[in-house]
Amino acid sequence: MKTLTIRLPEPLWAEIEAESRSRKVSKSDVVRERLELAPRHRQDRDGTLHAIADLVGSVDGLPADLSAQKKAYLRAKGYGKRRAR
Repeated sequence: MKTLTIRLPEPLWAEIEAESRSRKVSKSDVVRERLELAPRHRQDRDGTLHAIADLVGSVDGLPADLSAQKKAYLRAKGYGKRRAR
C-alpha cells in the first residue's frame, strides 16, 4: 500500500477524527472508505443530466449547431465588442 500525505481543513479533520473514535477504527480507514465512496457520488451527480434530459433542446428558434458554433454566433451578435461610453 502506498502512502499519501495531505493537509486538511480543521473542520474536516475534526469530522474524520470524531468518526474514527466513534467507530473505533483508524483515521486512515475512515479516509480510505470515503475515497472509495467518492466515485459513486460523482455518478449520482451525472444523474442530474438524466433528470433534465427532456428539457435539452426544448427552446424553439435556436440554431441546431449552437453548442459547436457558440463563438461565431456570439461574435455575430456583437458580444464582446467594446461599446462607446
